[in-house]
This record gives sequence, C-alpha cells and structure tokens, in this order.
Amino acid sequence: MSRRTSLADSSCAIAQTLDLVGDWWTLLIVRDTARGLHRFEELRAELGVSRKVLTERLAMLVDHGVLAKRPYSARPPRHEYVLTDLGRGLLPVLVALQDFGDRHLLGDGTVTATAEPGSAEAARVRALVGTRIPGLSSFDPIAPTPWTVLYCYPATGLPGAAAIPGGVGCTLEACSFRDRLDSFTRLGASVKGVSTQSAAEQEAFAADNRIRFPLLSDAGLELAGALRLPTFRAAGSVRLKRLTLIADSSRVVREVLYPITDVTGGVEDALSAVERLAGDLASASSSSA
Repeated sequence: MSRRTSLADSSCAIAQTLDLVGDWWTLLIVRDTARGLHRFEELRAELGVSRKVLTERLAMLVDHGVLAKRPYSARPPRHEYVLTDLGRGLLPVLVALQDFGDRHLLGDGTVTATAEPGSAEAARVRALVGTRIPGLSSFDPIAPTPWTVLYCYPATGLPGAAAIPGGVGCTLEACSFRDRLDSFTRLGASVKGVSTQSAAEQEAFAADNRIRFPLLSDAGLELAGALRLPTFRAAGSVRLKRLTLIADSSRVVREVLYPITDVTGGVEDALSAVERLAGDLASASSSSA
C-alpha cells in the first residue's frame, strides 16, 4: 500500500495547502460546517462517510486549527465543530471549485452572471428552499422581521458588465427595491442587498442613490460558501450571480428567484412572493385559532 508523501516542507504554497486539506473528505467537511452542520452525526449523515474516516478528518482539522470544538452537552460530554478564522479562509477555495464546475463541467465555459432556467446550477439554487441560513461571523443576512428579502447582485459599476450575460442592471435593481420598499415594509418584510463589493463601495453607492436598506459585503465569501451560491469571476474578483432569497423569521428560505432575467420584474416577483407567503401564514394562523 503506497503512502502519501507529506508536502509540508515544500516551498510551494499550493503544496502546503494540499498537505493541510488532505483529501476530498476534508474539503467536504469544511463545506458542510460552513452550511451549518456542526455535529458529528449530522456530518456523517450528510457525507455518508464511515465513523472512522470522519473521526480522523475532524481530529486533523482541529489539530491544524481549521475547526474548533465547542461543547454543547456536559452529560454525556458532546462537542460540535465550527470553522475558525483559518477555516473560513478556505471558503474562497470551495467557491472557486464550484465556479469551475458550474462554468466548465456543467456549462460551456462562458462567463455569465446568470443561468439557463433548466440548468443543473439553477436546480441547485432553487433547491435552497427549506434550507436554514446559518449564522455568519461577518454579518447577519436575516432581519428581525417576519420576512427578509435578500437579493444578491454582481456589482454596481462593474467594468465590462455589458459583455457578461446578466451582468447589467445592478443600479436599476437597487433603485427598484428602494422605490418599492414601503410595499415590502407593509407586508412585514425587510430588504437587504448583498454583493462581494467592499463595504466602502456599497456605502458610497447607497449615499449617491438614496438606498434606504442595508447593502451587505460578502467579500470573504462566507454567505456564498455557506449556501453554495452561484458565482462568476469578472474584473479580477469573484462576483455573486443575480438571485433573490426570501427567508422567514426562523432563517428558513421559503422562496428562491433564480435566474432573474428582468431586474425590475424580479423586484415585482419578490413582492408578489412575499404577499403570497404572508397570506399563507395569515390563513394558517386563523385556521389554528
């Protein structure tokens, strides 16, 4: 049986990272802890891996500072596993792998800010319905209201956006949400925008365009990595593709709009979805009364 040669002493940073990552199970464990699966049995059920392999990989990741153990039961003693700052540093690696797969293995290699409605990527994103959005260290995407409309966009003022399918319209989208904000508020919904732009860029854009809701920076790709959101690379940076998530107060995604081919129409679709969800909730409450 051949033994894997350690690359830890190599002067190549790629080799050293591969020595830390180990094998594919390791990256999948990082992927799933980012998604909010922190306990041993949760990870084993999701990955379908043997207890022995999972125990070894978790111990290695803790030893290397990628994961930290956090107690959640004293009797019997039980721990869960959470990403450290070092572990979150691997999220861009996962996002890059997913982007490569979406673009080159599942797609035709074209750089695009959208997807075909019948594509595997679109199906994966729409399958987020029922997913709980985990807590993040950098920002909280969920508002303390019955509903949160979280719309993701590539970037305002993106260079070369006109040449990228789906890349145009970020300013129009933000201003359309701004103009319809009171309608969302009346339904108990908060609106938040998120992109990988810096907080300073977003603050300047919000001030110039009188945006009355938060614009969040996912520059560290924490939200993108947690939810496996679709991305593309343009102007030297990773960008989120245009999509909208509607979550309830328990952080569960109740509606996904993707792909969005008409930015103003997408805002109206989001408003219609909130109206329907709020109506369903009111009907369920009256029926149980």
